[in-house]
Amino acid sequence: MTYQSHIAELGKTISENGAPWAAIDAASAARMAVQNRFPTGLDIARYTAKIMREDMEAYDADPAKYTQSLGTWHGFIAQQKMISIKKHFGSTKRRYLYLSGWMVAALRSEFGPLPDQSMHEKTSVPALIEELYTFLRQADARELGGMFRELDAAKEAGDAVNTHRLLREIDEHQTHVVPVIADIDAGFGNAEATYLLAKKMIEAGACALQIENQVSDEKQCGHQDGKVTVPHEDFLQKIRAIRYAFLELGVPDGIIVARTDSLGAGLTKQIAYSTEPGDLGDQYNAFLDAEEVDPANVTNGQVFISRDGKLMSPKRLPSNLYQFRAGTGEDRCVLDCITALQNGADLLWIETEKPHVDQIAGMVDRIREVVPNAKLVYNNSPSFNWTLNFRQQIFDKWAEEGKDVSAFDRDKLMSIDYDGTELAQEADEKIRTFQRDGAKRAGIFHHLITLPTYHTAALSTDNLAKEYFGDQAMLGYVKNVQREEIRQGIACVKHQNMAGSDLGDDHKEYFAGEAALKAGGKDNTMNQFEAA
Repeated sequence: MTYQSHIAELGKTISENGAPWAAIDAASAARMAVQNRFPTGLDIARYTAKIMREDMEAYDADPAKYTQSLGTWHGFIAQQKMISIKKHFGSTKRRYLYLSGWMVAALRSEFGPLPDQSMHEKTSVPALIEELYTFLRQADARELGGMFRELDAAKEAGDAVNTHRLLREIDEHQTHVVPVIADIDAGFGNAEATYLLAKKMIEAGACALQIENQVSDEKQCGHQDGKVTVPHEDFLQKIRAIRYAFLELGVPDGIIVARTDSLGAGLTKQIAYSTEPGDLGDQYNAFLDAEEVDPANVTNGQVFISRDGKLMSPKRLPSNLYQFRAGTGEDRCVLDCITALQNGADLLWIETEKPHVDQIAGMVDRIREVVPNAKLVYNNSPSFNWTLNFRQQIFDKWAEEGKDVSAFDRDKLMSIDYDGTELAQEADEKIRTFQRDGAKRAGIFHHLITLPTYHTAALSTDNLAKEYFGDQAMLGYVKNVQREEIRQGIACVKHQNMAGSDLGDDHKEYFAGEAALKAGGKDNTMNQFEAA
């Protein structure tokens, strides 16, 4: 519906309600409606799910059309990302948000900072999704509010050309609301708990939920040790629970991202249920580290399984966990991924120990032999030492090619002493093209960084504290923060406007007319930034 048709429709409604509604202005009400395109989280989930589905189809046709996101832990951070993307690239197309359970645990729990072990309040996840979209919707309202002010000025000046242009731009306004891929960890409990939490997350606006195959009460960060996986049927129940939640809430296009941690997980809590050789439970149990049992030497508390007609005893740890055979991680990952896609998942996430395109591609090639359009979400994690990893990859490539690497110490390639070398430059170029190469070669549809703004906040705060509390004092802030905001056109240099002061003035005028006490007058110090 166009802005003009909104006015006409609301004008009719106001007229039908007679004198009691006479003070309501149809144009003002229409502006508020246009500035709030998504009244509910479900409206957002349906809209963004459609976007993701279209992007997935576009990627299948052309792997150069991969998607990206940055993890976020606050609505303001999400808002500034999308404002920045629109400013620099003119469009939010194929750019999403990622909501990291790690950052919720570390930054948003009432318990204070926590490790990524599903100890934080699960309700904090849907609450953060709602917060993200509240800030993105406010970004829409703020941007459109500025356009309405320009429209009023053009009309007052009798400028028909600009009036027509602005009306068209208002009707074609691109929202800051984009898909969010939200981390539901291992479901925070059984399948019913997963379903209940999924509903809350979808109702808050999430169109894509990422769930991992770890045990809920043993959950670990994907880049730490001690990960414990569950048999496939346990995981598939949770995938089905999420699909039921999407369908119940009227979001049939909802996306399920099935994450496997099997590459780095050497433990399981359960022996899978199996009824016949070769079924899924039997395949899971085949990876268990077990030894044949001599019936004459059975010890107290031993557990047994049959394998190829033999009585076997899986190795059981004092923690009551069972371990997998060493070297089976990739095979387990491939089986996890195929099974998840065959049972309702839409995208895969393989958590790896390093960013290596060929390693990822090797697994994806095997998966695609069974599911040809398999696609990945990949964690470009800050847990990797990207500089060291890629310098070592180039070092190894050069050594294999017979190139002289005697000037380099492979274990110390992170050293600043190597920064200007040809090896470092080649490594940096491989980092620069990693996402493009991964999309083309390894089936990576979506690249994300889980914790970028956690690190940028720490880095920028350290730099500011060093300057402000040191010799530079106030100049440390003015030169390195405010002056750069002005020079680079960072919208929040006008922080009153960003926080909604001008929107509030508009509403005061709608509600109170000439009696409105507005904040944006001549004495507002934000006017000092108009020239900027």
